[in-house]
Amino acid sequence: MAYRPYQQIIRRQSRQIRVGKVLVGGDAPISIQTMTNTLTSDAQATIDQIRRCELQGVDVVRVSCPDKESTAALAEIVREVNVPIVADIHFHYQRAIEAAKAGAACLRINPGNIGSAERVKEVVKAAKDHGCAIRIGVNAGSLEQHLLEKYGEPNPDALVESALWHADHLLQNDFSDFKISVKASDVFLAVAAYQQLAEVCDHPLHIGITEAGGQRTGTVKSSIGLGSLLWAGIGDTVRVSLSTDPEEEVRVGWEILKALHLRNRGVKVISCPSCARQGFDVVKTVAKLEERLAHIEEPITLSIIGCVVNGPGEALMTDIGLTGGGAGKHMVYAGGKQDHTTSTDEMVEHLVSLVEARAAKLRAEKAAEQEAEMAPAAE
Repeated sequence: MAYRPYQQIIRRQSRQIRVGKVLVGGDAPISIQTMTNTLTSDAQATIDQIRRCELQGVDVVRVSCPDKESTAALAEIVREVNVPIVADIHFHYQRAIEAAKAGAACLRINPGNIGSAERVKEVVKAAKDHGCAIRIGVNAGSLEQHLLEKYGEPNPDALVESALWHADHLLQNDFSDFKISVKASDVFLAVAAYQQLAEVCDHPLHIGITEAGGQRTGTVKSSIGLGSLLWAGIGDTVRVSLSTDPEEEVRVGWEILKALHLRNRGVKVISCPSCARQGFDVVKTVAKLEERLAHIEEPITLSIIGCVVNGPGEALMTDIGLTGGGAGKHMVYAGGKQDHTTSTDEMVEHLVSLVEARAAKLRAEKAAEQEAEMAPAAE
């Protein structure tokens, strides 16, 4: 029995823009982003990090361009990776122009910080000339002084007013290929700002809880904040901000989207926390399987349950399942049905082989579908 989500999320209707080969907004899949933490001027180190993120399924990568050395390295970086690159620009308008010429697919700026109206116009012209999108990146930690004086502190009204103020700079220059973010490190502030912004515009939204913290703390905060927004249908592209390797940001981003049935990639393991009833060591088994199956890209569900209390029921809703039994023999399910048994000593290798076989089958089916679509129609 194929699993069907209990609830389907209805996404907010937004305009669609293009960031390189990735569509953002409209009915496009919610894209996953991360940001490099290497020196951008060290092109090879940055390329290597981006490639590791590509293996984890990243869609778009942002790199900081604080100086001319960084924008000089950008052309090589863009050329050597397979995902669109967003150039992060904060103050100097020349860096934005250089990044556009170097092949950046998007410029992350605050138009109000770039300087005069003439400088904003030059950046917009560069974006138009080189096919760049723009992300307006508002952050509670760097709000404009006039808004802090007006509101007294960062709050949702201030974040939204800043975003719309910056957006107006671009619209006045006849440029609408932009997305907006209104990030804060406080979950309630960020969520409230995004909810308010989503009601007053149709621009695509890049969502995130900024400076969320280390791996565990940041994952929890991001899951609460991003999960709340995505559940409400808000968000066209996401970044999980963690003080750890960018690859982990990508992995957590995927897990959030998978949990909400918004996108699927790789093996989704459904497992019990284990107890005295377990017929095998569930915790160690799941850890081994997650490591061994990390390379699988095809969406496959795998249930690992230690006993028969919930095991058969969970197996009904997964592609492959294992339920702990007595005397070191455990039931393997295929397509929700009992199929055969395996021993404790052999079960990890056996399950890996079953998942890899299913992944190969899905790849073959997808290749056949693509070949059929490309074949000329019969006369």
